[in-house]
Amino acid sequence: MKRDLLRVGNLTRAECDALFALATDLKAALKSGVARPLLQGKALAMIFEKPSLRTRISFETGIFQLGGHAIYLAPWDIRLGERETVADIARNLARVVDMIVARTFRHHVLTELAEHASVPVINGLTDVHHPCQVLADLFTLVERRRELDHLRVAFVGDGNNVVHSWMEAATLYSFTFALACPPGYEPDADVLAACCAAGASIEVTPSVSDAVQAADVVYTDVWTSMGQEGEAATRRQAFAAYQVNETLMRRAAKDALVMHCLPAHRGEEITDAVIESRQSVVFDQAENRLHFQKALMTWLARESGR
Repeated sequence: MKRDLLRVGNLTRAECDALFALATDLKAALKSGVARPLLQGKALAMIFEKPSLRTRISFETGIFQLGGHAIYLAPWDIRLGERETVADIARNLARVVDMIVARTFRHHVLTELAEHASVPVINGLTDVHHPCQVLADLFTLVERRRELDHLRVAFVGDGNNVVHSWMEAATLYSFTFALACPPGYEPDADVLAACCAAGASIEVTPSVSDAVQAADVVYTDVWTSMGQEGEAATRRQAFAAYQVNETLMRRAAKDALVMHCLPAHRGEEITDAVIESRQSVVFDQAENRLHFQKALMTWLARESGR
């Protein structure tokens, strides 16, 4: 049966653990110079409506290292839902390629792609979820020999797509996810309610100090995401007190790790001193997008009989 990854909730805890183990194996093989052509001759179509650095380069490099190749489709190449319907694009691509990764503005476009494509579809980021980022983040924490259960993860910033994926991850692992955000910038109410109903331990508070108190992980993201540029000035004012800096980090656990999904606006949501500190694993996260996504593509191909 075809498997997709549209959101973290598409996976079970056991499947996540298996993916982390496979990512560990693939990363070790790469560092040792051992080729693992597990997707020899396979083709990955990459549909991108939004700009990308880490997502594009990690998927392109990953499929190459696994023996396959990527076909990049820029916004002007296919114009989802304009030049052709999303359903027709999905069916056409599925006749030629073995897997699709898509970065779209609207999540429902991704779900429509997955509905009509007979090959696995991967969410490379939508307005609602960013599963590859958060799963690579979890892998980074596991790699640091941190048991995911019982952690306190504090996210300082907007209740955005990354937050939604973290909340879904909290339904799989028993960590507490504490979000500090200004009033009016909370996560989607339906996503929050579903995650709480599924047993996730989630706190949403306007108090940065309360969220970060004794946190094992302090995470932040840009205050203005792609597509919100018109709100930049308003958001800078609303989030002015939500900066991750050295003073704030003193409230976290002494061995707390600092995370950021990048790109970072240094001096806004995070200071240079914090992002360059020994506690920062920001660039480990970025690298681990490659290793986790190689595991994900390999696993999806196996599960889907590709």
